Amino acid sequence: MRNFFSYLRAVIVFVVVFGFIGCDGNMTKKRRPKSYSIPEMEAVWIQDGNPIVFEEEFWYPRDDVDILSDEEVYLLGEQEGVAFFIGTIDVRPYNRIYTKFGKNKFRIFEKK
Repeated sequence: MRNFFSYLRAVIVFVVVFGFIGCDGNMTKKRRPKSYSIPEMEAVWIQDGNPIVFEEEFWYPRDDVDILSDEEVYLLGEQEGVAFFIGTIDVRPYNRIYTKFGKNKFRIFEKK
């Protein structure tokens, strides 16, 4: 009977300890996907064709958009309250930068 209680106590300790740790053999943290806010409407200065100034260069908006997820862009900075991005696979010198104006819709900006 004494062995039974020793065994039961060991099982309870095992369950309590591993209950807090979790039974997942993969102990990596689960990341929450990035999510950038969507403005109610595109900024007037963008609609007027005014540029973003980034690294002392002028980047002008185009009428084109790219369909990208938030995980496919990297935040570079902000101008007049508008965040701007590059593609996560882009390397210097950048060909385009983006602003977000809808779900998965990013306005393309290019140097002139």
